[in-house]
Amino acid sequence: MAFKMRKVVIIGAGHVGTMCGLSLMYRGEADELVYIDIDKEKAYSQALDLDDAVSFLPRQITVRTGDYEDVEDADIIVMAAGVSRLPGQTRLDMLDDSIRIMKEVTGHLKDKKIPGILISISNPADIVADYLRKQLHLPKNRCFSTGTSLDSCRLRRILSQKMHLDRNSIQAFVMGEHGDSQMIPFSAVHIAGKPLSQWMEDEPELYGSLDLTQIEKETANAGHEVIEGKGSTEFGIGIALSEIVRSIFHDSKKVLPASPLLEGEYGQQGIHAGVPCIIGKNGVEKVIEIPLSDQEQEKFNHSCEVIRTFIQNL
Repeated sequence: MAFKMRKVVIIGAGHVGTMCGLSLMYRGEADELVYIDIDKEKAYSQALDLDDAVSFLPRQITVRTGDYEDVEDADIIVMAAGVSRLPGQTRLDMLDDSIRIMKEVTGHLKDKKIPGILISISNPADIVADYLRKQLHLPKNRCFSTGTSLDSCRLRRILSQKMHLDRNSIQAFVMGEHGDSQMIPFSAVHIAGKPLSQWMEDEPELYGSLDLTQIEKETANAGHEVIEGKGSTEFGIGIALSEIVRSIFHDSKKVLPASPLLEGEYGQQGIHAGVPCIIGKNGVEKVIEIPLSDQEQEKFNHSCEVIRTFIQNL
């Protein structure tokens, strides 16, 4: 699969959808950007505002509004439709509204050919991705959620701040639900190839007092903190989405967190959950199974059960 003119369709022209488009534009990772939204006037205004920015970018990009026929030759479709999470709400509290919106959107998409890759951002991310894959009969590698990609960015930020080390030297993943039941496999956290536990043991005066339970809580609560302060999250997820898109368009085979359908990986079957994946031109090309301790496996299983319960109740 070769990408000659990289066409990205974004469904939903709100904070998240717009920032995803802007991130792709700034990084030069799209040739054509198309917005679809039930509020056509808003979509038009957002596209026009983004299009004004093209004049100062090194690469020329077409930014416009479109309709659902545009998905038939899109390389990537970003599902960003939905309602904003309110202060105090969990992502799971948004399920009824999100599924109502997804029913409307999939009603438009069911009779369309979708040869591209569908990446969903809409919350609750894992459950919505599962719903879209089933409704649109897409293969698992071409329909997945950004999952814990943003949570993993937040984890690296928090570890960087507490350890006073560059976050780009930290390899760490959040797994499970993109939500309150997420977990961190601390046994798989490495800095410069050295396990976190070894850093704590070798330099107790600097790192021995790291509170891993508190770090896990801070990571899970990071989204709530942003929403309490400004009403929405947008910048972090915009960059996280663009990194996944970049790995697809460049066939980078980069290992990134995403939420694909699990079929036996980590002992889980038939649900979407956040796990490290190889991302390339075919979407999620492989789920990477990192070793988990017994306690970490229990936490991951619990998170998956939370996701499974909500999927079964749809």
